[in-house]
Amino acid sequence: MTAIAVMLDVGFHAGRGGEVTGGAEVAERMGAARRGIEPVFQALSRTGLLDSVRGPRGGYRLGRRPRDIKLIEIISAVTEEPEAMPGDLTGKLQVAVVAPLWREMEDGLRERFAGLTLDDLLKRAQAAGLKRPATEPLNFAI
Repeated sequence: MTAIAVMLDVGFHAGRGGEVTGGAEVAERMGAARRGIEPVFQALSRTGLLDSVRGPRGGYRLGRRPRDIKLIEIISAVTEEPEAMPGDLTGKLQVAVVAPLWREMEDGLRERFAGLTLDDLLKRAQAAGLKRPATEPLNFAI
């Protein structure tokens, strides 16, 4: 869920255009340690979900339009294949009931994440009354 939170924050504060938001700023808004979420930024950048801009005014922005980014892609970018069964227990009840239930739940979650986009989450933020930050135009008047 950290990867979804990172993508939502970048989409909310920087979007797809020319604006970027720094990794430290994202971490601060999330209440997370920058070092702890750096691997998430790297994985999301490697897969093209985030664009990384280097330099003193560098940071991150979305690699694609929010409506083109499915939540399942975000999750896939940062996770390995899950274990077949939690704990690999081999008891009869585990094999006959718990493991199939676990697979059902995972399949249901995958299906739900495949049907949601980052844009859907941005709309939820707007519906919750959150306002995207407006960038102030540069003023060169002296």
